[in-house]
Amino acid sequence: MSDNMNDTDYQVVLNDEEQYSIWPAYRALPAGWRAAGTGPASRQACLDYIESHWVDMRPRGLRDDAARQ
Repeated sequence: MSDNMNDTDYQVVLNDEEQYSIWPAYRALPAGWRAAGTGPASRQACLDYIESHWVDMRPRGLRDDAARQ
């Protein structure tokens, strides 16, 4: 891991399937993703946020299908 990763601020992002990721705060969000939760913050703070909030790793579509059955 480079030292630059430790100096970069990140933000938590979320897609339409409610899957989380982190994204460098200085970059424009990629298509299909929106800011969610915390940031800009350290990489570890963003990962900690994801760990505490993303409790069901299944994509939203799969969770919705399972709930209908």
